[in-house]
Amino acid sequence: MKTFDDTAATAQATYDVPEDRMGFFTDTTLCIGCKACEVACKEWNELQEDGYNFTAESYDNTSALGGNTWRHVAFIEQLPRPVGPANDAEPLPPIPELDGGVASLLDRDASVGPMQFDTMGRWLMSSDVCKHCTRAACLDVCPTGALVRSEFGTVVVQDDVCNGCGYCVPACPFGVIAEQPQSGHAAKCTMCYDRLRDGEKPACAKSCPTESIQFGNLDELRARADERLANVVARFPTARLYGNDEDDGVGGFGAFFLLLDKPHVYGLPPDPIVTTRDLPSIWRTTAYSALALSLLVVTASIGTGKA
Repeated sequence: MKTFDDTAATAQATYDVPEDRMGFFTDTTLCIGCKACEVACKEWNELQEDGYNFTAESYDNTSALGGNTWRHVAFIEQLPRPVGPANDAEPLPPIPELDGGVASLLDRDASVGPMQFDTMGRWLMSSDVCKHCTRAACLDVCPTGALVRSEFGTVVVQDDVCNGCGYCVPACPFGVIAEQPQSGHAAKCTMCYDRLRDGEKPACAKSCPTESIQFGNLDELRARADERLANVVARFPTARLYGNDEDDGVGGFGAFFLLLDKPHVYGLPPDPIVTTRDLPSIWRTTAYSALALSLLVVTASIGTGKA
């Protein structure tokens, strides 16, 4: 596995987010589930394969992000469901006629006629990855400084500094970071830091045949995503952007998504909050309590001495 252990890069790393920040915009409406991004990520970062075990969860064999899987394409099958007065479920909107666009989950067999989601079902596909949060809890809890923010605004793990404590694993609100089985160290997407330094796109974005994964300046990507959402929501009212709001619980993502359904459908938390949000108030309360206890002990000692 390639590691982030470049001395010069470490010297440039900072906790603060740079103004010229790079990131991902993943447009799930264009994802065809080919897994080219998964393969490219593994090949470039020299990650071990996940095997071909049947998970009984979906047609996807990798199942989730992990120490050896830094990109994961989710296959979400929405089965047909009955609708009507006797059922509380609301019908999903119909798939409109296509205009000859890129092959994706929007496609259908023209001979079948317009498909109704509530009677035919549908597949949602999405390539998940580390969110490279603006307020990253993993950075807050790392005791060795192994987790740093690079000059590109990405969050990366320095494998040669990580001691394998695992504090970052539960700190991540998305369950992204995991132990790398071979090294025992924390591991996750680095947004191909070594490629960025050479002026190259990350391997996943480079390999995506439909440009579902787009890489570039984060502000430019957000503007592009707003325009794309305006076009998609006219056909799919449930479509939304996820992670582009700088006022959310993690200050916005460095890797955000356009989804066709609610976040929890994709296995994503609807309202993520940085898990270290309350640490400052907790430490203040602890300090005040310790001070009060010390004063109480001193007062009691003085009183006992006079007696």
